Amino acid sequence: MAREQQDYDDIPGTFVFDAERSRQGYGINMFCMSLMKDENRKAFKANEAEYLKKFHLTPEQTQAVLKRDYNRMLELGGNIYFTAKLGAADGHSFQHLAAVMTGSTQQDYADMMLKGGRSVEGNRSRSGKNRPSKFLAAGADGKKKSAAKPKAKSKPKSKSAKRK
Repeated sequence: MAREQQDYDDIPGTFVFDAERSRQGYGINMFCMSLMKDENRKAFKANEAEYLKKFHLTPEQTQAVLKRDYNRMLELGGNIYFTAKLGAADGHSFQHLAAVMTGSTQQDYADMMLKGGRSVEGNRSRSGKNRPSKFLAAGADGKKKSAAKPKAKSKPKSKSAKRK
């Protein structure tokens, strides 16, 4: 059964983990969670294809796991936090996985993140339906737009704090 198109499906390089993807990726995610146990990691490493059969993955999901195609795993319903367990089982850091997924070196990825991450320009919905939040835009002119309650008065200091 084909996945129903969503308004947010056109965000470049992004696979939103919604309810439909969660259902689609149940097997991938349960497989990845199984890797938290040492005996399961050993069984997987001994015969990866055989071990995956326990999770009733689709052929596409099985191939994505075997090829360590993390972007494809996400597209097929994998959750980034679960699929990272596969990377950890292979001895890779999350930074390594993110670099692989973005087509950069670990150093280039780290440098980009230290500079504030990738620009939102060119990374928003192509349809224009995914505009910046009105709440983000409200702060752009420097004026407060909220009707926040005043802060409560602080509690009096305890007797021991007064003695110091």
